[in-house]
Amino acid sequence: MLYAMNEYGYVAATPMRAAALAARNFWRSPLNPAAETAVGRTLYAATDLFANVTRRYGKPEWRIDKTIVNGTEVRVRQTTVWSSPWCKLLQFDRDMGDMRRAGRMEYDPAVLIVAPLSGHYATLLRGTVEAFLPDHAVFVTDWANARDVPMMEGRFDFHDYVDHIREMVRAVGGRPHVVAVCQPGPPVLAAAALMAEDKEESRPASMTFMGSPIDARFAPQAPNKLAEERPFAWFASNMIHTVPAPYPGALRRVYPGFVQLYSFMSMNADRHKAAHHRYFDNLVSGDGDAAEKHLEFYDEYLSVLDLTEEFYLQTIDFVFQRHLLPLGLLEHHGRKVELKAIHDIALMTVEGERDDISGVGQTQAAHGLTPNIPAAMKELYVQPKVGHYGVFNGKRFEQEIYPRIRQFIAANNVVNQAMIRHAAE
Repeated sequence: MLYAMNEYGYVAATPMRAAALAARNFWRSPLNPAAETAVGRTLYAATDLFANVTRRYGKPEWRIDKTIVNGTEVRVRQTTVWSSPWCKLLQFDRDMGDMRRAGRMEYDPAVLIVAPLSGHYATLLRGTVEAFLPDHAVFVTDWANARDVPMMEGRFDFHDYVDHIREMVRAVGGRPHVVAVCQPGPPVLAAAALMAEDKEESRPASMTFMGSPIDARFAPQAPNKLAEERPFAWFASNMIHTVPAPYPGALRRVYPGFVQLYSFMSMNADRHKAAHHRYFDNLVSGDGDAAEKHLEFYDEYLSVLDLTEEFYLQTIDFVFQRHLLPLGLLEHHGRKVELKAIHDIALMTVEGERDDISGVGQTQAAHGLTPNIPAAMKELYVQPKVGHYGVFNGKRFEQEIYPRIRQFIAANNVVNQAMIRHAAE
């Protein structure tokens, strides 16, 4: 019922939104002599703000068509190299002719960036992808919106997620480097353990976890506390709703993206109110650059997707309530996940000092859970003065975090077999 009410609310606001758009265009028209008066700018700002906060935010575009390598512009083409009804594996393919002109002929490490399936589209990692592109062959998981997947495609749960990670690592080929941002931490670590135990040739060469709840018992933040305080039945009864028609996934039971968005925004309600107030003031004062930055952020932040009922509830149960992976109790299709099987996959963890989603300690717990990885193949880093978003995006990520990850990947791109043999002996 909640999902249908949300749709009705959007439709009911359509006439007011149309009126606001017409008024906005009137007060911005160069033919309107009052457009640049104080009253005109104020009315334009008010109608623009209303139109933006009531509109439907669809899936954003990646908008990555070039990068800079050794000072040379290199064209980038987005291609799909593997897909299922639930995910597309995208490659940001750099033009080889441009790469040659840039003097870059050597093989660059392949990096699979696993985007979070936690309410936002993979495009939230646009800045992450842009940072990796000059130095790596970049692949990204582009997860589907559950409301757009027909019921005939079946279920998608935590174990399907693990299987998808394994399939996509194989699709990349060789021994790629896997970078898991936030939510994917536990299933990616589980997938790596299974691939290591099976001695798969395509197992990752390294894995980097960024702000991930590997062990959510450490430094619990608001999401962890909610999961601990509420019984599992509460989540099943209050957070799951049915997709209405005419969406392709009609009748599918999901955790709606708009519910997740409300949860995130309510955690920092005053900050979001202040941001929109500044946006209004910037429009009135004519500060177009500041207003554009606001729109760029919220166009991404307000674009959300739905998660399947089974995936969401199993994540609550496995990761945030029973902590199966760090306790050594996680089973995948009846098979116990043995983290001790990982011995030749390098490990790096990155945390933000001010992370209010995954507290400091939750990600670096991976080091203690993988005792058979040689110490020389491990790196632990906590970035000062950044929150959750700053771990994978923004100026400090570009200038301080990414260079460390790049160096870590370069150091472990060709795995030191002699060191591994010595450690095994």
